[in-house]
Amino acid sequence: MSLRDIISPFSVWKRAAQKPWTIADPIKDRPGADNYRGFHKNDLAKCIGCGTCENICQNAAIDMVPVEGQETNMGDSGLRPRIDYGRCCWCALCVDVCPTGSLTMSNEYTWISEDADDFRFIPGADKKGWDNAEKGYKRDENFQLIDFERIPMKELGVEERSTSFIEMVKGYSKEQAIAEAERCLECGICVARCPAHMDIPEYIKAIREDDIKSAVQILYKTNPFSASCGRICTHRCEEICSLAHNGEPIAIRWLKRYILDQVTPEELTNILEDTIQSNNKKVAVIGAGPGGLSTAYYLRLLGYEITVFESNAKGGGMLRYGIPEYRLPYDQLDKDIDYITSLGIKIKYNTKISSKSEFNAIYNSHDALFISPGLWNSIPVNIIGEELPNVISGIDLLNKVTNNEEIKLGKKVAVIGGGNTAMDAARTAKRLGAEVEIYYRRRIEDMPADVEEIEEAQDEQVKFLPQTTPLELKKNGSKIKFLWGKNKMESEEGKRPKPVLIKGKTYETDIDTFIIAIGQNTDLSFLPNEIRDKIETKWNKIVVNEIGQTSVEKIFSGGDSSNNVADAVSAIADGHNAAMGIDKYLNKQEEI
Repeated sequence: MSLRDIISPFSVWKRAAQKPWTIADPIKDRPGADNYRGFHKNDLAKCIGCGTCENICQNAAIDMVPVEGQETNMGDSGLRPRIDYGRCCWCALCVDVCPTGSLTMSNEYTWISEDADDFRFIPGADKKGWDNAEKGYKRDENFQLIDFERIPMKELGVEERSTSFIEMVKGYSKEQAIAEAERCLECGICVARCPAHMDIPEYIKAIREDDIKSAVQILYKTNPFSASCGRICTHRCEEICSLAHNGEPIAIRWLKRYILDQVTPEELTNILEDTIQSNNKKVAVIGAGPGGLSTAYYLRLLGYEITVFESNAKGGGMLRYGIPEYRLPYDQLDKDIDYITSLGIKIKYNTKISSKSEFNAIYNSHDALFISPGLWNSIPVNIIGEELPNVISGIDLLNKVTNNEEIKLGKKVAVIGGGNTAMDAARTAKRLGAEVEIYYRRRIEDMPADVEEIEEAQDEQVKFLPQTTPLELKKNGSKIKFLWGKNKMESEEGKRPKPVLIKGKTYETDIDTFIIAIGQNTDLSFLPNEIRDKIETKWNKIVVNEIGQTSVEKIFSGGDSSNNVADAVSAIADGHNAAMGIDKYLNKQEEI
């Protein structure tokens, strides 16, 4: 044994006289580092309740729960994350993955309580002392677990597409579709926003797993026009995609298109394997648009005998006669329609119901009737000269193009309106060789048209003249002298800015054709007066209840003639809903 070994125990005693190294108040003297991962915070105003934090937590420490005073709405589930600190390991994956950036962590780490349930709390809702802490862990803007940039879609160049009716959007490849599908957080926020309530996360998941068969089956549960909708849907679901808060939303519409692009009509039949068992009941459908044919499809699946009456030579309604082929090629629309009719649905084309006896024959020979005639009557501008031969409605122009009729627009065209029909008419006129100007009474940002349609029209050198009012049309030889005025926007508190004509600011423009596209109304002239008097309408729309039933109990309605949205997916949703309503109505009748 060495001398050091003998005396070393005694050397410890000298430390007894030294100042202790303990910290009297660790909360004040030992704050967490500036970027410390301490207790959670959540900005409830930014949080949308998507549940991405719950999904990523490997310890099951997060549950999405309702919060008092937090209402559910489009784009917000109304739920908020509840953290269980008995499970949490403070890895901060929930913060890193939060698409809105609402979830963060304070740098505080000391919390004492004798009640274990206290450590299960809802950040932001259960007020804590660290709620206003400025320091703590936040996701670095340069570090993302989520890919916020969408896979771009290949399109025709501006010069090529401006002179052609070839489809301008080319579609995703398999690799592109899977890469875009992998961005989806599967939060399901989009489902509520979709009028048809399509199971968007599930069909995107099927794409990710390269399971096209399952993807098609999911689509057809709620939408038999998916090939068409994958091209022209207004994709409001994308507006509230959780990724849109800090980046680009999932390309939901293009992914839907990708699915149907992968299957032929023959493969579609084999995948869906729809079988029909007749129930010996008959339903008539007036109008072969997306609303009417969706009703026919879902009723046929339930065993009903369906006859559709259509005034045009082909089906599709506004999808065929109101949307240019560069946006929706006819073969894709026919793909949807052909499968629907393959189930034994009869469509009587070129059949315009023009007399009381014709309507009554249909009404009396069927158990129920669904009407969805579309919007074919253009709303007039109500100015002098509107009756001139060089004046045409936007919907008539698009209709003539579909029917391959000869169209002479001349060199210069003025389009009045700011909706999608105005954009389609203007871009069609451009493709027919005209110089085109769009006149709209409000600002460009007030236009109801889809933003992408406005931007594409601008790219194609369509000239926009916002804040303008048409005043008069005068015949000028073979041309028209178009008088218009400039507007100013006047605002009243709580109200939408109103266009007001500026005195003295009037101008003249020589044009060849004047196109009216400020809106359309439905044509109910096919209904006998005694039926029209009984059917309740409001603002020229047929009023229906929650199952699509009119005030005449045997008649149901949907689509543009009943809703104010005027888009295909809403008509499809109406058709599906009315089909279920008709089935409920007829079965209830049978029970009685």
